[in-house]
Amino acid sequence: MARKIGSRYTANQILGRGSAGTVWLGEGPDGPVAIKLLREDLASDQELVGRFVQERTALLGLDHPNVVSVRDLVVDGTDLALVMDLVRGTDLRTRLERERRLAPEAAVAIVADVADGLAAAHAAGVVHRDVKPENVLLDMQGPLGPGGAHPALLTDFGVAKLIDSPRRTKATKIIGTPDYLAPEIVEGLPPRAAVDIYALATVLYELLAGFTPFGGGHPGAVLRRHVTETVVPLPGIPEELWQLIVQCLAKAPASRLRASELASRLREQLPLLAGMPPLEVDEPDTEPADEPAEAAGPGEPAAARVRRGAVPLVPGAKPDSNRDTHTSMRVPGPDELAGGARGTARAPRATGAPRPGSARHRAQTRRRRIVLGAATAALLAAVGIGTWLATSGDDGAGPSDTKNSAPASP
Repeated sequence: MARKIGSRYTANQILGRGSAGTVWLGEGPDGPVAIKLLREDLASDQELVGRFVQERTALLGLDHPNVVSVRDLVVDGTDLALVMDLVRGTDLRTRLERERRLAPEAAVAIVADVADGLAAAHAAGVVHRDVKPENVLLDMQGPLGPGGAHPALLTDFGVAKLIDSPRRTKATKIIGTPDYLAPEIVEGLPPRAAVDIYALATVLYELLAGFTPFGGGHPGAVLRRHVTETVVPLPGIPEELWQLIVQCLAKAPASRLRASELASRLREQLPLLAGMPPLEVDEPDTEPADEPAEAAGPGEPAAARVRRGAVPLVPGAKPDSNRDTHTSMRVPGPDELAGGARGTARAPRATGAPRPGSARHRAQTRRRRIVLGAATAALLAAVGIGTWLATSGDDGAGPSDTKNSAPASP
C-alpha cells in the first residue's frame, strides 16, 4: 500500500527490512528512489532527530560511484526517512547466502570497490561504523568487473551513528554487529576511520572463507575473540593478499591500512587471482572440542547447544544469530577481556572432516578403536606364536613332549 513521505515522495513497495527500519521503492520528483523509513522510536526522539539533521550536510555531500548517495532527509511527523539513489540489484549478504563463498577474484574486486567508497567518506570526515555484507549493494545493471563482479556500493552511512546517539546509549554500551566490531570498539574507545577498515577486512575474509574470522556462538565470546585471538590463515590464497588481510585485522588501529591504500593494494592482486576457484574450507566449530556443549533444553533445537556452550562475556546477554541486527551490550571490563585464552582463533576444519563431538565423529572414533583393537590382538597372537616356536626343539617337539618322555637308563 502506497504512503506519502513528506510532500515530495511516495513509498510504493517494501524492498527489505533491517535493524534500523524499512526500505521502500519510492517515487520522487526526479523519478524512482529508495526510501529508508527509520524506526518510529528513532523518529520520536526529538533530540536525536535534531542531531541527525545536523549530519545532513555530510551525508548529502558524499558523492562517489561506490557510495549510495543520499538525496534528501525527510522529517515529517513521526516519519524520519533517508531518500537515496535506487540501486537495481541485491545486497552482498544475499549473494553470499546463495553461493556460500565467492571466487577470490570477485571477492577482492567487490571489497576494492567498497574501499574506494570508504576512502571518499573518510576524506569527508564520515565514518560508516557498520560495514557488513548487508550494507553493500551490488548493481546488477552496471558493467561486470574482474571475476564477473558487479559494481559494489556502500549504503547506510549515518545510520549506526543515529542509533548510537548519546541519549540512547551510554559510554559503557556497545552498538554494532558483533562479527564486524573492531577491538577498540569492544574496549570502549571512540570509533575512528580504522574501524571501517577492520570491518571491511572481516567482510573480505568472510567472502573468501564463507564465515567471519571471529564469529560464532555467544556474542560475548565473539567480542572476546576480537580482542584476544589472532586470525587463522586461509589456505590457497597468495601470501601478499593474506598479509593485506592480516594487516587490516591488526588489533592496533594505527597498524591498519587507509582505505585508499587498501583499494590500490587489492587491485594489484587481481591478476594473480584470475580463474582461481572458491576456497575449499569448512566452517570451524563455535566451541573448543574439549569443552562439551551444554545439553539443549526441552524443545530446544540442537544448534542451541553450541550457542549456549560458548563462553559468555556479557552476563545476561542473549545469543544473536542474526548478523543484520545491532547488538547492544555493555563494554566488557579489562578483567573479562583478559579472562579468555590468548591464541589463534578457531581453525577451519579440513573439507569433509566431521565436527568434534558429532555423531559422525563418534562413529569414526569407534571404528578407529575397533581397527586398533583388532590390530593389537593380531600383534599379540603373532608374538605368542613366535614365543612358542622359540621354546621348541629342532625336531619340532613341544614342551609337553619333553615333559612326558621316559627318563634315561642309569
